[in-house]
Amino acid sequence: MFLAIDIGNTNITLGLYNNVQSEIIKIWRIATSKKKTVDEYAITILDILHYSGIDEKKIEDIAIASVVPSIDSVFSELTESYFNKKAFFVTIKNASDFKIPYGNPDDVGADRIADAVAVYKLFGGPAIVIDFGTATTFDCIDSDGTYLGGAIAPGPEISAQSLAQRTAKLPQVNIALPKNVIGRSTVECIQSGLYYGYIGLVKEIISRLKENLKPNAHIIATGGLATLIVKEISEIKHIIPELTLEGIRIIYQNKK
Repeated sequence: MFLAIDIGNTNITLGLYNNVQSEIIKIWRIATSKKKTVDEYAITILDILHYSGIDEKKIEDIAIASVVPSIDSVFSELTESYFNKKAFFVTIKNASDFKIPYGNPDDVGADRIADAVAVYKLFGGPAIVIDFGTATTFDCIDSDGTYLGGAIAPGPEISAQSLAQRTAKLPQVNIALPKNVIGRSTVECIQSGLYYGYIGLVKEIISRLKENLKPNAHIIATGGLATLIVKEISEIKHIIPELTLEGIRIIYQNKK
């Protein structure tokens, strides 16, 4: 079996495959914590596998894409101590089959590399992939498979937290489809501003990016808030929740 691990700022997503050539069979999510030890993470992951009926000894390969450098060593030690495997970390160097003429290629996050690789494999180019995570990233790939760069915006949850932390009377709210555009309570007003404001942000960035790509560029969404946000954005034709995991798998398969 093959285990792909996507370490994000908010969540860590685990994707299990029968092997590195197969389709994904299981996905789990756990909270990211910079304070957890190797053993604490290991217990959580081993319990997930156990209660899902998975024998961890059958996991032959592990690959990781991480945007949280402070816990990379934790997962490196975890894979060696508990799975007897050396972890493979996605980097710009081991995704060298993908052309990335970026100003400083090492600045490109592993999740963005994985997303771009997966989108080009699945759809070809030109393409725009939007990952709705803690930050919302927009990444562009041309018809030749070259990663061009993109845009990064704060995710809606960051905006909601900022409002609550920086104002005396505005509460923390969950991101949700508001009942009315004109809010009738403080919570509804915040939800309306966040939801429709964020839709406007995404639409405008898509429009600007498409001006620099062919107008028929594929537009694909992934990430935890993708399903909620893209209901209002007709330009996005595909939602693939496991896109980053699939990119990790493809990069690992190409380098194996």
